Amino acid sequence: MASHIASATVRALKGKRIIPTRAALVLTPNAVNKIKDILKDRTDAIGLKIGVRQKGCNGLSYTLDYATEKSKLDEEVVQDGVRVIIDKKAQLSLLGTEMDYVENKLSSEFVFNNPNIKGTCGCGESFSL
Repeated sequence: MASHIASATVRALKGKRIIPTRAALVLTPNAVNKIKDILKDRTDAIGLKIGVRQKGCNGLSYTLDYATEKSKLDEEVVQDGVRVIIDKKAQLSLLGTEMDYVENKLSSEFVFNNPNIKGTCGCGESFSL
């Protein structure tokens, strides 16, 4: 089992679509900068890979790993010089989502502002569609 490079929090958005375009995922400037920082010393990685797995009290959670290749059915998002590969199993759950990176005194994490989510757990790590 591979270790993950970062944690992620999910936020459900009620009645609001963030992305007016057809992009599968939009990155905030903070997310772009953090991904660049994560990847700067990894010459074997072509980008960041986002997936989903069964986890938590609400069903699904996002995984973040180094992408070393792009599979045929994976979606690719290139924004501001950053490449994000979306695993085929995560594509439908990410449509219309904004990926942000947030730092405060107690934590630093990627946050997915997702209008497709029907519910989240109390800690924000898992979600249901």
